[in-house]
Amino acid sequence: MPNISKIRSLSLWVFIIPLITINACLIVVTVFQQYVPHGVGIGPTFPYFDGGTSISRTARNFPTNLIFKPGMIITSLLLIRYWILNKELLSVIEPTNIKSVNYFYIFGILSAVFLILHAIFLGIKFDNNLYKLFRKLVLLAFIIFEILAQSFLVYNLYKKYNSLKEFINKKILRFKIILVSTLIIVTIVSTPIISQEGNIKFKHALEWDYFFGVIFFYFLTFLMWKKRA
Repeated sequence: MPNISKIRSLSLWVFIIPLITINACLIVVTVFQQYVPHGVGIGPTFPYFDGGTSISRTARNFPTNLIFKPGMIITSLLLIRYWILNKELLSVIEPTNIKSVNYFYIFGILSAVFLILHAIFLGIKFDNNLYKLFRKLVLLAFIIFEILAQSFLVYNLYKKYNSLKEFINKKILRFKIILVSTLIIVTIVSTPIISQEGNIKFKHALEWDYFFGVIFFYFLTFLMWKKRA
């Protein structure tokens, strides 16, 4: 089956690169504080649990911005390639149903574009309310389009399982469906809390855990496609 081996290897990189990127930034500002400007260091924290800092706080200043920006841009470019390969694969399997395939492809490309924009503008400061709103909307657009893309992709894969069953681990596919469903539920439930003032530590912990959930989807993709001899 065309593209499966490429999708499998690419998905692993889409998981590894952003995971290393954000945690490298965290390590620099918490462990190697002597190498960062005054006021950038944070102190001991494990934000996945205690919400001691946000991803943007660890990544927006020098020198961690030199890690974060290239890491996220490379991830975005790999994501664009990932969605293209999935479109090509499913278009071959079901060429008469291109419209359904195009949904996850369009949403996936848009999510990657907004991630690039987020990486570019993170750390650039303008005392302008419209600019601040723009940055928030860019991040929100990345999240929405990414979840939509993942949702439509797993829907298409499950629908076409009979045509792909010799290539797919169905248990992992079901796990991917559970993961995406969980991300959707968390998004809906947490939105009212996030929109309110306060709850800073909860918001920070949610940000780290949610981002991990989003990229864990790609590790599951690596596990889902069976390795071909």
